[in-house]
Amino acid sequence: MKNTATAALAAVLLLAACTPSAPPKASPKTDQEKTVYAVGVAIHKSLETFAFTPAELELVLAGVRDASANKAEVKLEEQQNAIQKLALERRAAQGADAQKKGVEYLEKVAKEPGAEKTASGLVYIPVKEGTGKTPAATDQVKVNYTGKLVDGKVFDASAKHGGPATFPLNGVIPCWTEGVQKIKVGGKARLVCPAAIAYGDRGAGGDVPPGATLDFEVELVEIMK
Repeated sequence: MKNTATAALAAVLLLAACTPSAPPKASPKTDQEKTVYAVGVAIHKSLETFAFTPAELELVLAGVRDASANKAEVKLEEQQNAIQKLALERRAAQGADAQKKGVEYLEKVAKEPGAEKTASGLVYIPVKEGTGKTPAATDQVKVNYTGKLVDGKVFDASAKHGGPATFPLNGVIPCWTEGVQKIKVGGKARLVCPAAIAYGDRGAGGDVPPGATLDFEVELVEIMK
């Protein structure tokens, strides 16, 4: 978390150095402008932990502009600990919200036709029945997959990485280790994973918040020899 807040501070300082005033809204057209615009997108991602409201974001921008004019109204060094604390508080709040939404989502999908809820909390929903064997936990498998948050946002997919993913089944999140063992080669299923058997309270990078329930569609392509 310290690294997250530090990265966010670095991003704001970079923006302050590059933004002497507030220019009119511009849209990128040339390749260089698109690259510069992407810097802004990267800065936004570094600040996502804080989940700023529109009003708070205006304060952030005011701080950037004031700092660039050497007229900052507060001293950054006096606010370092407070910034770290705010990042922790906002991250915890996001986790609590994600857990609440996850419980509601799991209850809903568990009622879908064909759904099976296991002792671990996994909700397994067959999509297409396969004709091959099922893997063991010690097998290496090849799969196509798409992972979504409960709001439908896709946070990862094998297609984004050029095709099927290959991995040892006992080397992934517990939800997958359990769920993929229930799929026959050639088959496809949804694995709806509560946080406890996914990424827990730590989340995963900036795309999976802490406490998040995840909904995967997984196709078992092959059990590797």
